[in-house]
Amino acid sequence: MDIQRSASGSIAEDLFIELFSEAFGAEKAGYLYSQYHFYDIYQNSRYADFLLESSGRRVAIEIDDEGSHHKSLVASGKFYDDLLKQNSMIHMGWDVYRWAVRQMQLQPETVKDELRVFLGSQPCFQEVEDHLPVQRGRALDGASLELKEHQKEALEALRSMRERRETIALLCHATGAGKTWTAVMDAKRCGGRTLFLAHTNELVDQAARTFRDLWPAVTLGRYTERVKQPGAHVVCGSVQSVALHLEQFKDNAFDYLIIDEAHHAAADTYQKVLTYFKPKFTLGLTATPERMDGKSILEIFKNTAHKLDIQTAVELGELTPVRCIRIHTNIDLTKVRFNSVRYNIRDLETKIYVPERNRLIVDTWLQYAQGRRTVVFCASVWHAEEIAALFQREGISAAAVSGGMKRSEREAFQDKFAGREIQVLCACDLLNEGWDCPEVEVLFMARPTMSRVLYIQQLGRGMRRYEGKESLMVFDFVDNASQYNMPMSLHRLFKLRKYRAGELVLSPKDKRTAEAELYARWEKPAALLDWPVDATDYELVDIFNWQEEAEGMISQMEFVRRVNVQSETIERYVREGKLIPDLAVPMSEHRVFKYFKEESLKKYARQYGWTLIDDSNRKDLFMDMIRKMDMSYSYKPVLVKAILRYADEKGRVRLEDIADHFRAFYEERRTAGLVVEKANSIFAKGNYTNSEAQRNILTNPFKRFEDMQMLRHTRTLGIIQVDEAVWKKLGAEEKSEIERICEEKLAGYYRRLVL
Repeated sequence: MDIQRSASGSIAEDLFIELFSEAFGAEKAGYLYSQYHFYDIYQNSRYADFLLESSGRRVAIEIDDEGSHHKSLVASGKFYDDLLKQNSMIHMGWDVYRWAVRQMQLQPETVKDELRVFLGSQPCFQEVEDHLPVQRGRALDGASLELKEHQKEALEALRSMRERRETIALLCHATGAGKTWTAVMDAKRCGGRTLFLAHTNELVDQAARTFRDLWPAVTLGRYTERVKQPGAHVVCGSVQSVALHLEQFKDNAFDYLIIDEAHHAAADTYQKVLTYFKPKFTLGLTATPERMDGKSILEIFKNTAHKLDIQTAVELGELTPVRCIRIHTNIDLTKVRFNSVRYNIRDLETKIYVPERNRLIVDTWLQYAQGRRTVVFCASVWHAEEIAALFQREGISAAAVSGGMKRSEREAFQDKFAGREIQVLCACDLLNEGWDCPEVEVLFMARPTMSRVLYIQQLGRGMRRYEGKESLMVFDFVDNASQYNMPMSLHRLFKLRKYRAGELVLSPKDKRTAEAELYARWEKPAALLDWPVDATDYELVDIFNWQEEAEGMISQMEFVRRVNVQSETIERYVREGKLIPDLAVPMSEHRVFKYFKEESLKKYARQYGWTLIDDSNRKDLFMDMIRKMDMSYSYKPVLVKAILRYADEKGRVRLEDIADHFRAFYEERRTAGLVVEKANSIFAKGNYTNSEAQRNILTNPFKRFEDMQMLRHTRTLGIIQVDEAVWKKLGAEEKSEIERICEEKLAGYYRRLVL
């Protein structure tokens, strides 16, 4: 068993989150999805240690113990199994990066530098799509299909967009809300040839079945690795296969193009397809939640035709209403360390793995939920087994389920639960997604988590509709915590400040309004008559969430990038109280992340005479800096010329190559009998080592560019990189101008030097 999989195995993942936070900012760690579930090519259940959405691509991150990298140190079966897991991720189009635990412990700076190189110094992270339950399928009659109200609204919105001569749109509906049906019906209404693209064969097959059911009058083909039927009226294909064989299609072959999982559309493969085809209308489909940073998607799809989030899905009757009972414990989490998105597992274990809290979970079920099928979400496998054992001692049929079980064993427990042979399932992660049991009536959130995504996943396990199921009852076990490490709960998730025991948290609006009127009269709703709750119970909930507070703010790390002063100056001004953060988040006793509002940044820039820098003016400031280049030595133009000569397409150049360029430049002058440099320069003295040359470069010419945020040194990798916003905007003419300016500056410098 790997270190990160053991009972306290989150230690390695905790360390990675810390390094990630230090590389990109604590607020960005909220985009890390821990233990992401997927299926390999043989349909075996798998978990990626972390998953990220970044600029339209999926990035899997694996944290290994040392032996995982060396076949000689692990059993061959484990070694090959890990390879299969990694290859399956790559097959799905994910980028995969791996780090070893020991590497993170001994070389943290190297890991942070590599993260910046692999993901970019300013990555555009996005939330992994919302994990809402998929409704159970039913036979369709395409001719007599009655669409839901939100689908009718979406179709009307799409029709109106086309009347306004708009040619591209985004449909943002929660998973299970029928967005594929909506897309198919819209394509059918338009009538022309249609191409549906998805990134997995499973999604392609699902779409093909929907087209067959709803639009049976036209020919249907698939275009995947194994099956190629490009001539059909409707073609459902994998984006990878179509992108590799674009020559098989005319660019105007399709009138309607549908892009499933459209949050991937910024990726190169999707861009290749989108720029090739010229349909009359393009529709992107996504289940991405409102909090996602959708800039890159909206740059492509321009407009959102219609949206449906989890709350709206309940209001429209697509998912079951949700009620809540908050159970307060005497457990104190205020001293539990945390790293942006999760608690330190060792600290958490010492707090929640106590007999009193476990007993409270069982007693709560005996008091409130007897006879109702219940899932208890636990903090670990051991925790799940302990809780199940306590239920069993009370004569309650209960079982613990986990990913460590054989699939057949897990499925047997789940079947018994659906058939009421088991009343309580105690789960650790396993049921977060991919499990379909609409009969679940009660959820116990007994695992404290700071992760919004994880909480929604768990909530989704009970939100499927089922005949006779009036609502899902969620029990939030509320431990004492500070403002900054408060666990997620229903009320925090949906920003509800007022709580009454058993009240509706999510439901159609008319139903909530009616119940609110009963509560106002201190009357108990009929749906709660057999629940032992008091209608007069009332509580105000602290819904402060530092990550939401920090959203839209500028971290101190970003502050440095936005002004033309050194990072040391910013740090000193903060220490001296000249810069006062608008939000300070204490991650531990010795670590505080600081954030500033945009208006504060502008205020301090005016106050101290700093120039504000952003991506729109960074290149212009760089060119201005080149044109006004001041020189105590000849180093700056030599550095710039070296970068122009050796930089790759991303503006990266090895420091070793720059040092070689410096040596060649000055030795050529020496050989030609020209003045090399001022007498105190190491290049004038000669007999310097490469290490001395590199230190000189980083001390003198590089430092000024770094202070202006134009160049960055990745120390452990020995790479200097031009800021991405600068390099990608430099055209051939501007590079020629820079080269000419450098030559003129050098000529002028040496004329002055010999006078």
